[in-house]
Amino acid sequence: MTFRIGFHASHELHAPSRLLHFVRLAERVGFREAMCSDHFHPWTESQGQSGFAWSWLGAAMQATRMNFGVVTAPGQRYHPAILAQAAGTLLEMFPNRLWISAGSGEALNESITGDAWPSKPDRNERLKESIQVMRQLWTGMTVNHDSLVRVREAKLYTRPSSPPQVYVAALTETTARWAGTWADGLITTSCAREELKIKINAFRESAGDKPVLVQSAMSFGLTESAAIESAAKNWPLFGISLDQLADLPTPQAFQQHTHKPTDDEVKKTFRVSSSIQQHIDWIGSDLEAGASRVYLHHLGPDMETFIETFGAVVLPKFDR
Repeated sequence: MTFRIGFHASHELHAPSRLLHFVRLAERVGFREAMCSDHFHPWTESQGQSGFAWSWLGAAMQATRMNFGVVTAPGQRYHPAILAQAAGTLLEMFPNRLWISAGSGEALNESITGDAWPSKPDRNERLKESIQVMRQLWTGMTVNHDSLVRVREAKLYTRPSSPPQVYVAALTETTARWAGTWADGLITTSCAREELKIKINAFRESAGDKPVLVQSAMSFGLTESAAIESAAKNWPLFGISLDQLADLPTPQAFQQHTHKPTDDEVKKTFRVSSSIQQHIDWIGSDLEAGASRVYLHHLGPDMETFIETFGAVVLPKFDR
């Protein structure tokens, strides 16, 4: 299986026009893969952005020849039929260049509908139903469904020649094991090699050799202090538990529950270093744990320097 390094476009941190500039630059220096978030709100007020991912994807896919993925949550903010239509339209224009990472979502984005925020088991079941509906629509079926999501006489007339791969976003071993029974692949976040291996092995118990993608939150700077400072400033979610991550409803609520971290907390949470070799070693540990692709989510002080430096030094060591 081909191992590649991709670029993560964070809609919470950068305006869509800047992200478009970044992916163009990333392609010029050798990146062939990119992914983006899909938020209605940023995590905190200080992050300050939340462009609409699906509008941006059309522009980014036209502006580059890269493959793209998007992390999204069908079932509440988005009806699954609408997501199926959005993905189908992009793939009709840009065949085989889009994958979807579907998750159970966060109240931060989904509760804007005013509907009740379901429990985690119900959100997981709603997610699975939503993906079932989307896959049926991509085949051309007329879909009726009446359970946690409701669909009436829906049919896609503009469809992709090949449906997108649907990966499931999982932060825990339990969710990874559940996803292995039905998803096309897994996407999870970076962590220590042994911890990552546990999640990957849980997924592959039933999934076999399906791809595993890792989103790596990292910060590269000319000095370690600059890398630490930028990561703490740009991703200020310290002290937030997984339950809070899913259940806090607004950027203001996140701001209230987080705290100013120590340097050690930042280094334990993110891959922070001014050493290129250290970043190479971290990516290597993901590869050894079984990852198929690693998407670099740069939280550092200078995006252009990061893209150009990693394109010149890091990509040639892994992309093949």
